[in-house]
Amino acid sequence: MPSRLETARLTLRPWSDSDAEGHSALFAERGAGPLPVERSREIIAAQLAAAASTGIALLPVDRRDTGAFLGYVGRASLDEPEIAYELFRSAHGHGYATEAACAVLAAASTTGRGRVWATVRTWNAPSFRVLEKLGFERDHVSADDRGELVWLTRALPRARRSA
Repeated sequence: MPSRLETARLTLRPWSDSDAEGHSALFAERGAGPLPVERSREIIAAQLAAAASTGIALLPVDRRDTGAFLGYVGRASLDEPEIAYELFRSAHGHGYATEAACAVLAAASTTGRGRVWATVRTWNAPSFRVLEKLGFERDHVSADDRGELVWLTRALPRARRSA
């Protein structure tokens, strides 16, 4: 998958050290408490190392017009891609998650894989709406120590071969 994608309103790009404060703030917005900026730098370094070795990554999402960091999208396993996204609450309701995820799905369709999956906690209605718009369907439900987790999948179109 490319390390940089652009849409009409967004840029998806590799992480940089300057993203540490935004990453830390996004983590804190989850309600899990503050994440030290140094820990965010460690997580970003791990993301960059994983992307370098596998070609698979979470990509920061920026608004093209302002350069504002909105969150991230991407992530995939080696065998079968998983789409994930997290945006600041202030970015919700503008279609950014759908737009960014659509770009990732388009890029994933060029990798030769047959489907993409996503997992969503049952309380996360906005994520269900995004995934529904993108053509995902419920596959199954599992549970862990944090509650129920809904697994959704979407078939990817096969890349066309030249004749």
